[in-house]
Amino acid sequence: MSRQVQITFDAHDPVALSGFWREALGYVFPPPPGVDVPPGGDALAAWDDFLARAGVPVEQRNSRSAVEDPDGTGPRLFFQRVAEDKVAKNRVHLDVRVAPGLEGEARMAALEAECSRLVALGATRVRRHDPEPPLAAGHLVMADPEGNEFCLD
Repeated sequence: MSRQVQITFDAHDPVALSGFWREALGYVFPPPPGVDVPPGGDALAAWDDFLARAGVPVEQRNSRSAVEDPDGTGPRLFFQRVAEDKVAKNRVHLDVRVAPGLEGEARMAALEAECSRLVALGATRVRRHDPEPPLAAGHLVMADPEGNEFCLD
């Protein structure tokens, strides 16, 4: 039997980092339990209201966040606040597929375009790996706003 997967990120600023990944992946913020957020509504504002009504102190309201695939097929991403810094290369990283079916210069141009979009959102470009047929199609190594590495593939 297969299992569903949630990917958890340690973060200094869970809401900001989840916002970056929401934009990067086309995900959405889920609404609070029992709250209907209308299409185009602000799920984060709904969470602020929900947490205030639940009596959660303001300083604890950015202790966790999540984003979900609106189509329900991709994994949920969960972000939890931690005090410690990231000190080494992550042992697991995400490969964000942005150029399916493309090869050569067309593939690399698509990766570069997505790189530019994500850099504008706070990501950092780390390095480029050009295609080396027949085994390597080429990819870009990136880091999210808190330094977690991922690849544009």
